[in-house]
Amino acid sequence: QVRLVESGGGLVQAGNSLRLSCSASGRPYGSYAMGWFRPAPGKAREFVAAHTWLGRSTYYADYTDSVKGRFTISRDNAKNTVYLQMNSLKPEDTAVYYCAASYGTVLRASDYQYNYWGQGTQVTVSS
Repeated sequence: QVRLVESGGGLVQAGNSLRLSCSASGRPYGSYAMGWFRPAPGKAREFVAAHTWLGRSTYYADYTDSVKGRFTISRDNAKNTVYLQMNSLKPEDTAVYYCAASYGTVLRASDYQYNYWGQGTQVTVSS
C-alpha cells in the first residue's frame, strides 16, 4: 500500500508560480512512476506530467502540451517526494491537482494506469 499526500496549492495571480509537493509512504518509492493529473471537461482526470526514475541519474519526464515549457516535474527519492513546479500560471490551470503512483518504471499518461492516488490540492489562478 502507498499513501500519497499533496501540498502546496493556493491562490496566485496569472504569471506567478507555485510548487506542488507529493509525499509518499509505504512501499519503496523509487519503484514507482509518478504522475500529476487534474480534472478536465469530459475527463475524470487529465494528464499533466509524469516522471520515472531508472536509477542513478537516469530519469524520464513527460508533459501534456499545454504545460510544456511552464511546468517541471521532479522527484527526491531520499525524501519520497515528487514535485510539480508550475511557472507562468494561467487562469486555465485552475484545478484540483492529484498526485498518482504507478507500479514500475514506465511513463504513463492515462489515469487508469495508476494504482494509488492522493486527495488533491487546489490551485486557483486569478486573471
